[in-house]
Amino acid sequence: MEKIALYPGSFDPFTLGHQLIVDKSLTLFDKVVIAIGENNNKRTHFSQSKRINLIRKIYKDNPRVEIAAYNKLTADYCKERGINFIVRGIRNVGDFEFERNIAQINKRLNHKLETVFLMTPPQYSEISSSIVRDILLHGGNPLQFMSKGITMDDLLSEE
Repeated sequence: MEKIALYPGSFDPFTLGHQLIVDKSLTLFDKVVIAIGENNNKRTHFSQSKRINLIRKIYKDNPRVEIAAYNKLTADYCKERGINFIVRGIRNVGDFEFERNIAQINKRLNHKLETVFLMTPPQYSEISSSIVRDILLHGGNPLQFMSKGITMDDLLSEE
């Protein structure tokens, strides 16, 4: 039986830290589904299609990575897809507290779900989508925090 993990998030944008979590996940799972969820509490900068296209560009040659979008509870999406693992990246204690609470709720909603926490390497722990977005919105160049192959044209182009 294929072990599939869901890596949910808004990925606005998908950073080098996100990529490192996916790469670590691929050592543990047969397949990783990067799932862009709709979070009504977050105001996104990039459209959903733009985020999907940026991530597809990174993983275009990797058949073990799927990019998807969903608009429901993560626990329900996993149940529909037959996915029993969720992967989450942890940068600091604050991330752990937040993610632990979400993992416990997901487990109550779908008893088959297990959440796997993966630590971000220390040299990348300061990278967040919010910081990358802020750099970009203020005219800076955030490419050092992005996956190789992503260009400023990719970030600035209209979808």
